[in-house]
Amino acid sequence: MIRIQQFSLPIEAGNAQIEAALRAALGISPQHPFTWHTVRRSLDARRGHAFQYIYTIDVFAAKEETIVRRAQKRGRGRLPSGWQRMEEAPHYTPPAVLRQPRLRPVVVGLGPAGLFCALLLARQGLRPIIIERGRPVEQRRLDTEAFFTRAQLNPESNVQFGEGGAGAFSDGKLNTLVKDKSLRGRFVLEELVKAGAPECILYDAKPHVGTDRLQAVVRQMREEILSLGGEVLFETRLTALEQEGGCLRGVMAEHHGACQRIETDTVFLGIGHSARDTFQMLLEAGVTLQEKPFAIGLRIEHPQAMINAVQYREYAGSPYLGAADYKLTHQASTGRGVYTFCMCPGGYVVAAASEPQTVVVNGMSNFARDAQNANSALLVTIGPADFAAYRETYGVLSGAGLQRELEHTAFTLGGSDYSAPVQRVDDFLARRDAPDASFGDVLPSFTGRTRMANLWDLLPPVVAASIAEGIAAFDHKLPGFARADALLTGVESRSSSPVRIVRDASMQSNLRGLYPMGEGAGYAGGIMSAAMDGMKAAEAFIHNSLQN
Repeated sequence: MIRIQQFSLPIEAGNAQIEAALRAALGISPQHPFTWHTVRRSLDARRGHAFQYIYTIDVFAAKEETIVRRAQKRGRGRLPSGWQRMEEAPHYTPPAVLRQPRLRPVVVGLGPAGLFCALLLARQGLRPIIIERGRPVEQRRLDTEAFFTRAQLNPESNVQFGEGGAGAFSDGKLNTLVKDKSLRGRFVLEELVKAGAPECILYDAKPHVGTDRLQAVVRQMREEILSLGGEVLFETRLTALEQEGGCLRGVMAEHHGACQRIETDTVFLGIGHSARDTFQMLLEAGVTLQEKPFAIGLRIEHPQAMINAVQYREYAGSPYLGAADYKLTHQASTGRGVYTFCMCPGGYVVAAASEPQTVVVNGMSNFARDAQNANSALLVTIGPADFAAYRETYGVLSGAGLQRELEHTAFTLGGSDYSAPVQRVDDFLARRDAPDASFGDVLPSFTGRTRMANLWDLLPPVVAASIAEGIAAFDHKLPGFARADALLTGVESRSSSPVRIVRDASMQSNLRGLYPMGEGAGYAGGIMSAAMDGMKAAEAFIHNSLQN
């Protein structure tokens, strides 16, 4: 196999043009047998250059040795720049299970960490029992729509809780900063494609699935787990851990008011970043938790056409480019960093509350990313010193205490009917109340109702000041970012977990047999890293217990 890297082609090049360019690069005729597939594709949008895609492509050709010798002859003994001889691309291999456990493992939570942990266990013949407090994704979708349209909140089935986790109602981004030497990331992408995700996620530099497709993918993966002997207990909440001598001996779970005991010595904890009641239960059970920094802020909306025009310039509107995105950071004079997060091109701001009388916002896009507005979180990192005032009441969960207060304040500012408080950027930057302000060209995409409010009354002063400075700074990098009629919506408070469930090198907590994993445990930050962490937890269990 020959891998060709840094292979540049115009953005409009289709398969026929790519194949012709490959044949020319290889020096082979139109009749020469060969196949190829794209490993990676990224957009080169540098100013002063024609837009092009940069490809990495694997080529399988007849008489490969002859092709290589000719190329080396032309290069005086060297392969052309970007060429690499390879064996077949390596694949992820799970650890071998040498003996079956007496008790079935339990996976708590069916978000990305729980889903991929359970899939790996099921394929190894370990028949996991999965506890999911929310509902199947098909029914969960109906619950979220009822909240969006009629403000009917189901605390157990919403944007935060239910099959697929919080990522099921997002842009479905599959980026990760985690290096993939283990090939877990590639495995995650391949499994998503097998379950119905678009094939382009295997090679796009910024892959995404979109909430509309991700839900069907999650359902298909669940069906495979069931077919392999796994079991899913929906609308079932973990309520207690049974232990003896520092080791796990079972769990108690509640389904519609009825409790059941499940005997097990292994629990994978993928509870997500919003399971505050479960965090409290873990504390009472003696599991070690720590405070950790997280970020809070607002959502900002602009017309997607404006973002396209700034980022794509003369190429804006090209059918060969998707909706443009951005990623911005600024170090404010307050000493805080301000950054954009979970940017949703052509998307919506969604109602993401999971507790009564709170307002929480997040971002979501469908695969097509064809909605009118672009939105992104504007976040500022806060740490234990910022929520120290809540420590007396909440202890190690003081960060969750601050989150809850902000969410209640947002509920009040929105009129106490689950309307989200919004403010024009010009009013926010001027720090002025404008309850009767009118919308400009940017209309709110929020999935529920909105109400004008002064968002300085919502955020801690240092956070609001940092965001205001960040907006002005970002306008120099992305002209129009601070446009007067851009909209801010609050509060974005669930960017990551406010606690870390401590685990050691074996990936177990101080309670032996308990494997914290994913975003809720404080070890991941997005769909990909959470899925990979779930796989790591399953692997650790196999290494710790089933390879002797």
